[in-house]
Amino acid sequence: MEIKRISVIGAGQMGSGIAQTGAQAGLDVTLVDMAEAPLQKGLERIKGNLQRDVQKGKISVQEMEAVLGRIRPVLKLEEAAAEADLVIEAVVENMEVKADVFRKLDVLCPKHAILASNTSSLPITEIAAVTKRPEKVIGMHFMNPVPVMKLVEVIRGLQTADEVFAAVEQLAKRMGKVPVEVNDFPGFVSNRVLMPMINEAIYAVYEGVATPEAVDQVMKLGMNHPMGPLTLADFIGLDTCLYIMEILYEGFGDSKYRPCPLLRKYVKAGWLGRKSGRGFYTYE
Repeated sequence: MEIKRISVIGAGQMGSGIAQTGAQAGLDVTLVDMAEAPLQKGLERIKGNLQRDVQKGKISVQEMEAVLGRIRPVLKLEEAAAEADLVIEAVVENMEVKADVFRKLDVLCPKHAILASNTSSLPITEIAAVTKRPEKVIGMHFMNPVPVMKLVEVIRGLQTADEVFAAVEQLAKRMGKVPVEVNDFPGFVSNRVLMPMINEAIYAVYEGVATPEAVDQVMKLGMNHPMGPLTLADFIGLDTCLYIMEILYEGFGDSKYRPCPLLRKYVKAGWLGRKSGRGFYTYE
């Protein structure tokens, strides 16, 4: 099962990063978004990343142009689905939205096409169940920023076929990533381990154990983390952190995954971290 043409659904930060990485690996990439503005913003993000690589001497101007030439932007799902060997969905982290995309892809994509989701926590088995090809549905959870981070969690749903897993694993390697096999449980491995750590760091602030600065310093200097958990939470988005904690809490029914009340309060206040200008820290 050879993958030559991929389509990426959603031109946000993750989608544009996946499209760039695919094009840099020599694949023909169709990048789709439902509106012109986010599609253009995604293309500008890719161009900006590549221009920085040119300035650093990592790639030539010719290589940059070749990569951009392999990315075809479209506004219609039909165009993105028509000739794809693999589709990677990178839309908002919401089960209803994702299920709707997969229902449509199942009808529009060729019979051989693999349907992958970049979900960071939602069940692949449940996503696959809305299609008539559950054996061809798989999780490809890339890390942010995609062009830089090496890991891809490759998540098998209950019915994912071995040859589909093998093809996606091979593709991830071709894209310069390290694929790690993970089974379909809430939060997979990355967020099941990371989010409770972030949640616990928030509890330390909530309970008055230490300031955000102190908590981050302890983890950076004591545990050699490149970024403190609260700085990381602001970077990810506190709304995203809360959403994933809710999925873990609901999925396992275990009180250890209960989101910290301070996290809920900040999200309700619109303090979402870096993207809103205020989270545990203030951003200009």
